[in-house]
Amino acid sequence: MCSPEEEALLQLEEVFSSTLARINSLVLQPLLTAAPEPSDPQGRECLRLLQQLHRSSQQLWEVTEESLHSLRRRLCHQDSVGLESLLLLCGADRVLRVHVEYIEAYTSCVVVQAFQKAAKKRSEYWRGQRKALRQLLSGVSSEASVGTTLVQALRQPLAHHVQQYVLLLLSLGDTVGERHPTRELVVHAATLFGNLESFMRQALDQATATQALWHALSSRLRDVLCTPARRLLQDSQDIPVTVTPLRAERVLLFDDALVLLQGHSVHTFDLKLVWVDPGQDGCTFDLLTPEEEVSFCSKDPQGRMVWQWKVTQAVCQALRGKKDFPMLGAGLESPEPPTCRCVAYTFRAEGRLCQATYEGEWCRGRPHGKGTLKWPDGRNHVGNFCQGLEHGFGIRLVPQASEDKFDCYKCHWWEGSMCGYGICEYSTDEVYKGYFQAGLRHGFGVLESPPQAPQPCKYTGHWERGQKSGYGIEEDGDRGERYIGMWQADQRHGPGVMVTQAGVCYQGTFQADKMVGPGILLSEDDSLYEGTFTRDLTLVGKGKVTFPNGFTLEGSFGSGPGGGLHTQGLLDTAALPPEPSGTRKRQLGVGAFPAESRWQGVYGPFRDFVRAGCPGDLQEALLGFHVQNSRDLRKSQEYLCCERTQPEDRAGRMEDVLDELLQHREPRALRQCLRKALSNSLHPLGKLLRTLMLTFQATYAGIGANKHLQALAQEEVKQHARELWAAYRGLLQVALQRKGQAPEEDEDTETRDVQVHGLVLPLILPSFYSELFTLYLLLHEREDGLYSQGIAHLSLFPDTKLLEFLDVQKHLWPLKDLTLTTNQRLSLVRDKCFLSATECLQKIITTVDPREKLEVLERTYGEIEATVSRVLGQEHKLPMDDLLPLLIYVVSRARIQHLGAEIHLIRDMMDPVHTGGLYDFLLTALESCYEHIQKEDMRLHRFPGRGDSRRPW
Repeated sequence: MCSPEEEALLQLEEVFSSTLARINSLVLQPLLTAAPEPSDPQGRECLRLLQQLHRSSQQLWEVTEESLHSLRRRLCHQDSVGLESLLLLCGADRVLRVHVEYIEAYTSCVVVQAFQKAAKKRSEYWRGQRKALRQLLSGVSSEASVGTTLVQALRQPLAHHVQQYVLLLLSLGDTVGERHPTRELVVHAATLFGNLESFMRQALDQATATQALWHALSSRLRDVLCTPARRLLQDSQDIPVTVTPLRAERVLLFDDALVLLQGHSVHTFDLKLVWVDPGQDGCTFDLLTPEEEVSFCSKDPQGRMVWQWKVTQAVCQALRGKKDFPMLGAGLESPEPPTCRCVAYTFRAEGRLCQATYEGEWCRGRPHGKGTLKWPDGRNHVGNFCQGLEHGFGIRLVPQASEDKFDCYKCHWWEGSMCGYGICEYSTDEVYKGYFQAGLRHGFGVLESPPQAPQPCKYTGHWERGQKSGYGIEEDGDRGERYIGMWQADQRHGPGVMVTQAGVCYQGTFQADKMVGPGILLSEDDSLYEGTFTRDLTLVGKGKVTFPNGFTLEGSFGSGPGGGLHTQGLLDTAALPPEPSGTRKRQLGVGAFPAESRWQGVYGPFRDFVRAGCPGDLQEALLGFHVQNSRDLRKSQEYLCCERTQPEDRAGRMEDVLDELLQHREPRALRQCLRKALSNSLHPLGKLLRTLMLTFQATYAGIGANKHLQALAQEEVKQHARELWAAYRGLLQVALQRKGQAPEEDEDTETRDVQVHGLVLPLILPSFYSELFTLYLLLHEREDGLYSQGIAHLSLFPDTKLLEFLDVQKHLWPLKDLTLTTNQRLSLVRDKCFLSATECLQKIITTVDPREKLEVLERTYGEIEATVSRVLGQEHKLPMDDLLPLLIYVVSRARIQHLGAEIHLIRDMMDPVHTGGLYDFLLTALESCYEHIQKEDMRLHRFPGRGDSRRPW
């Protein structure tokens, strides 16, 4: 059965629906059609607001009709339709939202006096409608103006209607009882419409006060400040307040801005960028803004409390983006605005940010967090900020004179300047990858121009305050030269080595980019030039030339006609030929650039990272970040991509790295752990190794592949192994410190060398092997050529003939291993004897690890002895006189290319702990075989006859 309250609600909705229809036809339609389209901006704004009010009124009428329909349906079908079906209950939030939209549209019209302005345009018409309007109202004087009557006609019916809603819903709540299933809905609806009453009163009060303010201000100030949506919350004329240092004459707090009036000056502060800071005494509080810090002082603590509370709540409301409901400061989860915010702002004060627009995160009046900074001249910066300055990773675009050309800086920043690792792509198509300090290139870095540049060039090395300084490598693609040596102030200065594409190698001293003093030059044909040289590496003045055959020419040199070399001097043909290991194998750069001081710009940032305790947020700044290719770099430039790994994620990964080091300290586990770390480009050790690989390739690949640089490269690889072991030790100490464990004791030199040569060097050698082995090939090319000839001649021998030629004792010949066909003669069988040993030795080229190569050699020796023991039918240990010819036989059948380069690389890179041991003995035996095969009597074109006991050693 329906309650009397439901019937009363039905009557209320019927009356209100009818009233809304009359208001629409009697007031709103005439207001919209009263005059032609206005031409002035204010008239157009008033028309827009009236149109918005008309739409809101129409929506209010529609929702009232829906509510009326639900009430009628309830009264007609009481048994089947429950109370919860009423729109006022089940859709109370929606009904409330429509009422709020109408109130906001109405109060906007009140603020700009839209009703009064529209009424003036058809005053005669409205005077004729005055009687009909009064029928809609109660308590309105007959002397009231048309504008006032219109204001009341659009407000009073709604206010009365909401008031009746509240009374009837409260009564309905009392009727349904505590346990009724719909009681919660009824109470909720009554609360909402009770709050709506309060909201309406506050909205009308604010609109009236704001309209009065606009009326009182000068037209100039009104034009600057007046907007329909803006509401006045507090005026210093009501509660006086003094503002310093701006000395404002009047302070106006609106719902979106704080305005200080000072003579003809207007200072406006966006409330979204205002931070309230309680003062030190009872009458003062401070406001922080992006460009000002002002203090408010009232006459008494009560006045200060009113201003501070209202400013705080206005800031909260502005950040929420909608009016507080039902009252200012009500319904908020937190009474205080958040310290960190995300807002856009354009700076006005003079300085580096003048006219720049920042959009992003703020904290206490300063850009802080992620954001985008744009200047009017086209500069853009996307990245992290701290206390108003670029700090952390960021991308900066700087437009250049030519259209659509930018310099792109993808770097780490520190307090407004580039600092740490960065990748910069310039409008000239040059790319710099390296470190910065105070906005300048500083530390290690690579600057490379594109191959199609007029003068293609690449510099890999150290920088100081924006200039090349210290050890560095520069390749001049146009001249086909590579300089390896010292720099100062962007010029070659100090000891240096010049290598050309033609194979010429020069070492000397440079000063201010010029060669000074004596130097030496080694040509491709192993001629040695000593003296002073021109920029084109031409001997000039007094000098000496030593030719490969030992002849010397000493005298004065100069450029001859046609670009040749002109000389006056003494030619000495009596000199003996130089030692093979003299000019041809002379090494340059050794001693001039100590290995431990060459790449301090690479090692230094890692040491800084370890000293800082390996913080995850500094890992990229100190160790660099990885960009797959130039396409990714260009993408970051075009789209200003700034999605970086969060610092806490990087810190978490760093924790995992350190934990893994702690868990794998046993020798076998440590080897696997280091292998994994060095192969991972995101691991600190892997990053360091990749940078060292880059420097190695820049020095010794391409033009730098010169045999005279082999020793320089070899000691560099060993130094890298020492530094990587020190890097591991540094990480381990940090890991122990974080876990509160005692640090490991410092290693002595012997212990360190064991780990460097036995553990680290074999792990990193594959990363440098290609360039390093090429240098060994070039250095031992002549011996390997003789060796190859010897192998070619020995391969012509059948097995038995070769064993006989090598004077292998016949009782050691493995003839039982030879399986012959009916048409085959024993003397013609080839490549069958000692086959297992031969196949074993061939595996020496399948690995780059010196220890593994030595293990192959050991297994080969074992296979030879096993074969001999099988032939003799007993275990047999071979003396050196028997082993050497058998090993020569196996080596000749294995046909290993470049064996000399292999032997020397093993000798140079093997663990010193093996010196004097079995591996050293076997390697010496292999060296002896290699040297014997090169001898001329091994390269005879004839087959020795049976019984020829000729010994090749």
